Amino acid sequence: MSDLNLIDCDADPFLPEGWKIEEHRKGGQLEWDPAKVQLYLSPNQKDGKWMEGNKLRKELATKPVLNANVLDFLLVHPQFIPEEWKKDNDGNIRFIFFWGTIYRGSAGYLDVRCLCFYDGEWRWGDYWLGLDWLGSYPAALLAS
Repeated sequence: MSDLNLIDCDADPFLPEGWKIEEHRKGGQLEWDPAKVQLYLSPNQKDGKWMEGNKLRKELATKPVLNANVLDFLLVHPQFIPEEWKKDNDGNIRFIFFWGTIYRGSAGYLDVRCLCFYDGEWRWGDYWLGLDWLGSYPAALLAS
């Protein structure tokens, strides 16, 4: 196992100023291998459908979601991010969410951070659970 590819998913995640950690699912030591990651969409996010984030959170509760430590690792090591993660099959920017860490933002809302390729570089963003989650908003899971 290469230390360069190793992610400590038990560590405390990055905490944006004014935010709090609502939930952080620890995941041990993860050797990064994109072949072992699945970009998951709920059936309710496919074919032009969307679902509210709190309902999606319940659906993902038993799935092996990756936490924000993986997101932060990928931001430091963008060379490890697969090219196909940039856009979905329809050419829309993908926003890949790391549901293993749920934040409470400075406004008090629950948020999940995501990874996206925007304006020529990989960045992180976030999305409020009270909003609708589209088909270009997959969750990063460990593939089974």
